[in-house]
Amino acid sequence: MAQPARAIAKRTIRRHELREIVPLADTTIYDMEQRGEFPQRFYLTSRCVVWDLGEVEAWLDDRRRASRAKAVKRAPVPDVQLRKTRPVRHQTRA
Repeated sequence: MAQPARAIAKRTIRRHELREIVPLADTTIYDMEQRGEFPQRFYLTSRCVVWDLGEVEAWLDDRRRASRAKAVKRAPVPDVQLRKTRPVRHQTRA
């Protein structure tokens, strides 16, 4: 019996396409992959690294939903009083 043809074609993307879709630095993407927070890359050849476009798009959708639900932990606001360079000077009124 012949198996039915898949309706959805798998598509892979290379690094330059990934960076157009996901505006993160390569090191950030690598770190997130290592922690299991981003789709894993895989090798087509010894020099060709790709990502599954469907997995990347699903990750983006998950991030969008999490952001709208306020479930993404945001970075704290920096305390400018603790800066070592360009410290904030308090203005005194005369």
